[in-house]
Amino acid sequence: MNKKLKLNYKNTFFIGLAFFAILMLWQVYNTYCPLILRDLLESSFKGDADRLTYVIGIIMAMDNLVALVIMPIFGNLSDKTNTKYGKRMPYILIGMLASALIFPLIAAFFIMNSLVGVIAIMGLVLIIMQGYRSPAVALMPDVTPKPLRSTANGIINLVGYIGAIIAGALAMVFKKTDANPNDLVYLWPFIISSVCMLAAMVILKFKINEPKLLEETKDDIELGEKLSQSIEEIKEDKPLSKKDFANLIIILVAVFFWFMAFNAIETFNSLFCRDILGSEGIHGTFTIILTVSSIISFILLSSVANKIGRKWTIILGLIALVVGIGLMALFTFVLRDVITSYVWVIYLLTVIIGIGWALVNINSYPMIVEMANKKNVGKFTGYYYTASMIAQTATPILVGLIMSFNDAGLRLLYVYSLITMVIALLVFFFVVEKRDLKKKNEKKGILENLGDLD
Repeated sequence: MNKKLKLNYKNTFFIGLAFFAILMLWQVYNTYCPLILRDLLESSFKGDADRLTYVIGIIMAMDNLVALVIMPIFGNLSDKTNTKYGKRMPYILIGMLASALIFPLIAAFFIMNSLVGVIAIMGLVLIIMQGYRSPAVALMPDVTPKPLRSTANGIINLVGYIGAIIAGALAMVFKKTDANPNDLVYLWPFIISSVCMLAAMVILKFKINEPKLLEETKDDIELGEKLSQSIEEIKEDKPLSKKDFANLIIILVAVFFWFMAFNAIETFNSLFCRDILGSEGIHGTFTIILTVSSIISFILLSSVANKIGRKWTIILGLIALVVGIGLMALFTFVLRDVITSYVWVIYLLTVIIGIGWALVNINSYPMIVEMANKKNVGKFTGYYYTASMIAQTATPILVGLIMSFNDAGLRLLYVYSLITMVIALLVFFFVVEKRDLKKKNEKKGILENLGDLD
């Protein structure tokens, strides 16, 4: 048992290319689709733009509703798949190829002024992407021992966020202005994203041999099971203990609420920047700052969980998110008359939000799959994404309705996110971590020893 576990950084980086493609397409999708839908709805129905916000929320949420069904199915399906290419890679490669080919059709139908076409392709893209997302995410824990998964997840998020930076840069460059109102400007971000996805797919195909990796890491995975941070030992033939099951439910509820908060911003921030802050380009800068601050945090703070535990690392992240989003709500709602003159404050608060989101992201998924055994990682990955997708289905509709039928409109966006993020923080305090129990028992032992002195 003297063997020391060591992470293969190169393989982890290449595995992260699937997440790179997902995050880049996701960011382009969330940036441009609300703008495209707003323009098409105004053109089709000639309605009050502010009263159409909830319709955009419903359309964005319907895609996630479909994904809610798709992700657990494909997570489970990939657990049971056995091919010469592995159990995850066939889904990943086929999904990446299909997504890349179909994605630009969203912009193409927008140029043709087809609302039905845009909505149909949005749904199709999301079905395909979510179909391969669970297998893509499950590949990392398949080949990474449990104690190393937070670090590995940090690297994968680092690679993924490079994709988000590219998407943010595209949003800064390809935007409609008074000088250039041409709809064609929206086509290029979709094409460039698809080309990048195809390049990532080719590299992934030639660099990752899943069956070989599984064989090479088999002994490390077995050792990692013995070093697990779950409260009780995880066995293949037994269900979770009551304590681990309670932890799982609490974590999933917290995941639900923090995605309620964050996805509301993701869905409507491009509209918020255009209508409240006065420029679509601010959203691109926001995205880049958020991503860069998260990447730096992945690099500098990936080992924090080893020192204070995943639970308290996530709590620190949630506190940072509450502070950043709370101050953003203050500036954009209470001090709304001066905020356009102090956009730099928005960017500063974005850094705080980026740091908090990184701390949460690095550790939350590993906490879920910590409770999986080596045969059902895909199923537990499905649990994680089911919770997040329920949130991402509900939140665009809910916040869209709130903003549509309130005179404050989009200024309520960060107020809503603050409330749901505070709920996530309060819920997560109830998580019990193995190291907390150990400390509690150590203190109890000291008190018992003192009692023996009497």
